[in-house]
Amino acid sequence: MTIQAARDPGAPSDSDAEAAVLDVRELRMRYGTTDVLDGVTFTVSRGEVVTLLGPNGAGKTTTVEILEGFRARSAGHVRVLGVDPTKGDERWRARLGVVLQSWRDHAKWRVRELLAHLARYYVPYAEPGERKPRDVDELLDLVGLAGNARTRVSMLSGGQRRRLDVAVGIVGAPELLFLDEPTAGFDPEARREFHDLVHRLADEDTTILLTTHDLDEAEKLSDRTLILAGGRIIADGSADELARRVSAEAEVRWTQNGQRHVHTTSDATGYVRELLTHNVEDVAELEVRRASLEDAYMALVREFEAGRADAAVREFEEASL
Repeated sequence: MTIQAARDPGAPSDSDAEAAVLDVRELRMRYGTTDVLDGVTFTVSRGEVVTLLGPNGAGKTTTVEILEGFRARSAGHVRVLGVDPTKGDERWRARLGVVLQSWRDHAKWRVRELLAHLARYYVPYAEPGERKPRDVDELLDLVGLAGNARTRVSMLSGGQRRRLDVAVGIVGAPELLFLDEPTAGFDPEARREFHDLVHRLADEDTTILLTTHDLDEAEKLSDRTLILAGGRIIADGSADELARRVSAEAEVRWTQNGQRHVHTTSDATGYVRELLTHNVEDVAELEVRRASLEDAYMALVREFEAGRADAAVREFEEASL
């Protein structure tokens, strides 16, 4: 398998930067003598759903905390909704929503009371004609907690608490939403409902940056995927674009006269058209399979790590001469 070279995102143009909800250029973060982030560059446009993937220790959490304004960067240009996060005020923060992987909840509060209390904090920051905060009863219905409105938080199940986490994150009708492992603890039905919610938020022009270890979820939800490794963005594109970087070929599978056939081709559309032109009545169970986002992610990270290992060996050999 041949992997094409990773595209260097480069610095965005001025027009891209002006339109971007997130504008990150040459972001660096150093702890002591260790560079955790080493020139991270990307932009995210309004209404996009973007997933940030990477192995443990790649710098995902540090990147997101810098964007949220919870951590000061060592160097680089960062603008979130047009504002440097280190200088963001309360009005700026009211435009953000954050769903953490876990949080210290208010166990004695009832669900609706808690959301109504939090919603009041956003009222002073609503612009004329803007619907901020969200109506609490509509929000409860949106996240599937209408039947638990009077339930104490301590009595919620794990999945219900996660729904409440999401509700807390979007009660202020944020323009930009950060989601950290949002469906952890969800059953399959709740996960599908949450995916529908993400699509509805995107339809409302909410920009979403998602971190997850569920690559199938990332593929279903994301417009684009950023892969972070070694403190750098090593890939940026849709799931299909990343899969094509790993392999330009697809498998066409079908059944004909009781026999199973598999054909590998770089032009799946043309091959299927030709196949059906001559065998339209005999072909059944036709499917086209391309590399998944998981396949692409694993291949790209392995290629990157192998390159780093080779570079380390070369550096050692040169130092030993």
